Amino acid sequence: MTFRTRFAPSPTGPLHLGHAYSAIIAHDMARAAGGAFLLRMEDTDLQRSKPEWDAAIIEDLTWLGLRWDEPILRQSEHLNDYNKYLKAFESMGFLYPCSCSRGDIRAALSAPQEGVSHDVYPGTCKNRPMSDRKPGDALRLHLDRALSRLKGQNVTFEETGAAHKGTHHLDPERALQEIGDVVLSRKGEEIIAYFLASALDDVHQEITHVVRGEDLFDFTQLQVLLLTLLELPVPIYHHHRLIRDEAGKRLAKRDDARAIAKYRAEGATPQDIRRMVGLG
Repeated sequence: MTFRTRFAPSPTGPLHLGHAYSAIIAHDMARAAGGAFLLRMEDTDLQRSKPEWDAAIIEDLTWLGLRWDEPILRQSEHLNDYNKYLKAFESMGFLYPCSCSRGDIRAALSAPQEGVSHDVYPGTCKNRPMSDRKPGDALRLHLDRALSRLKGQNVTFEETGAAHKGTHHLDPERALQEIGDVVLSRKGEEIIAYFLASALDDVHQEITHVVRGEDLFDFTQLQVLLLTLLELPVPIYHHHRLIRDEAGKRLAKRDDARAIAKYRAEGATPQDIRRMVGLG
């Protein structure tokens, strides 16, 4: 099996040191294995994603000396492709409409952030049938039913990152307590949940190893659950350490002072960046 991995940023802000570290790790792992490195723009958030950030990310990665082996995949260009998977979940009886706060649902669709807890949905709309769906309603995963489908099945995934290395088993009780009935999509806004789109595109791009920050590790069991329900292949995961500021806080896109473009403007070299993130 050919090693295939990817770097999948959201074009909603500048590339910073943490992004550079993740991209370099994925790129170097692919090259060391004689495999392929791909670039994917996870731009399903149509309001916040901007063409200028897309272009800036490409410029920064190119300057860092990273090269991808296939055309860039942009999620916004094939939003309709995700619908068949939503319909598959619906046909299995795993979806229900939800009319709860639009702001809460938008937050649930976004990529997780370290230090921001995921509130498990209390089930307000759980008993609504799909026939009751109204314009603007979101679609939630009926987790109890989904887990019942997998009852007796040993759902696992492999992790090669140092902090979580080994074989992990899906724990149904933990899933109910920590995941709950997550939002998968909202009708009329062409928004699909970050974690679902990402998992589906990993399959579409035949990614064998998902390389990303350890802040996303807790969402892995959800992605593995969704892929298993759809009878799709589950990749191997590698969650690496995060690049943090002086206070130990994870870098975010608001940390413009650590933007790669700023370091470039100040005369830094790609090797300087590697040294800054501990790869020199």
